[in-house]
Amino acid sequence: MMKKLPGFTQDYLLSKATTLPDKTRLERAVEPLCARHPGECGILALDNSLDAFAARYRLTEMAARTLDVQYYIWEDDMSGRLLFSVLLSAAKRGVHVRLLLDDNNTPGLDDTLRLLDSHPNIEVRLFNPFSFRTLRALGYLTDFARLNRRMHNKSYTADGVVTLVGGRNIGDAYFGAGEEPLFSDLDVMAIGPVVNDVANDFERYWRCSSVSTLQQVLSLSEQELTQRIELPESWYNDEITRRYLHKLETSQFMADLDRGTLPLIWAKTRLLSDDPSKGEGKAQRHSLLPQRLFDVMGSPTERIDIISAYFVPTRAGVAQLLNLVRKGVKIAILTNSLAANDVAVVHAGYARWRKKLLRYGVELYELKPTREHETAVHDRGLTGNSGSSLHAKTFSIDGSKVFIGSLNFDPRSTLLNTEMGFVIESDTLATLIHKRFTPVSETLLTLTTRS
Repeated sequence: MMKKLPGFTQDYLLSKATTLPDKTRLERAVEPLCARHPGECGILALDNSLDAFAARYRLTEMAARTLDVQYYIWEDDMSGRLLFSVLLSAAKRGVHVRLLLDDNNTPGLDDTLRLLDSHPNIEVRLFNPFSFRTLRALGYLTDFARLNRRMHNKSYTADGVVTLVGGRNIGDAYFGAGEEPLFSDLDVMAIGPVVNDVANDFERYWRCSSVSTLQQVLSLSEQELTQRIELPESWYNDEITRRYLHKLETSQFMADLDRGTLPLIWAKTRLLSDDPSKGEGKAQRHSLLPQRLFDVMGSPTERIDIISAYFVPTRAGVAQLLNLVRKGVKIAILTNSLAANDVAVVHAGYARWRKKLLRYGVELYELKPTREHETAVHDRGLTGNSGSSLHAKTFSIDGSKVFIGSLNFDPRSTLLNTEMGFVIESDTLATLIHKRFTPVSETLLTLTTRS
């Protein structure tokens, strides 16, 4: 089995050194802004699917030193292939690319990942990888306890100065790029001190014992290491892809990003992330993200607005919610209807509690698809899309603090998957979340005890 070229890690660490004389384009753009807002982070909420893809695509094009990319799902579709292509282009111009993927959702990608990893500036690693590459179900039969624990984290960091964190995976359904129903979701682009926290968090996952190098999982031949590394031209040269890229390049978001005029919100921001040892079942219960999240957010006194694609509160969770209601806290919850949910068994875990929650005064809203998804991108944000499924994971407390990340309100997120997200102290963002509960006749269903 061939090993990655020995200079990769040393070169990568050198590229992060602050003593290097030349500033990258991103560093030159970001550092003056951060200097005017010490202790705060510049935040941009990305609820538009095209903008979310544009951010990843353009930041990859702009990066000059490093790209750290961590995802639960990376689909082998148009948007996934476009990002693979632009990551390879970045590597060819000298950018050090590290790609960390959960292995549960990589079927069919082995050849592409092998090709990317063979480039001297790209290293691919897999979280809790499967030994059986084709008949993966056999892995669950022989190694269920380990393989049932997945890395649900999602982050995309360029040159150590700009990061994207949130609910979106990589795939057409998350970016309005194909004919599948759109996942309505929410990401955050951030600059400022929290970016270094994300970089350090990536580092501890990258080096944790649950992660294997691609070459520990898939062998690379000498020929593959020396061949010309090219992705198929057909990946980005068909009519649908050209149309999508044109829409991307002519978008207002792309123009604002290139000019440095994005409307950032400046706020204190903190990263919360599970210990990667959770992937082995070794994390201490008090260290799990949900517990730390509520410690940081504090106990609400007025209102909680929860948006969760998968809302399975459990008996203990319902008891906590009802205890807050008794104290006068108003609670509003938005989740998927059965028709919009892509995991029916999850809906069953929520539906059994609906009547009780409604009886005690909790406001329940469900997103419902109403007509076939349109091929063209007409993204109207978290709750304005017909034919869509909610995928966001966010909540706000007392109109002042917001969590945006990968954490769903269900037992899997709490106990099995590793998760991450930002706690942002921003009235503006909290108001944005609260407005999502304004009923939209075609997409939001307001539940009552009678309904």
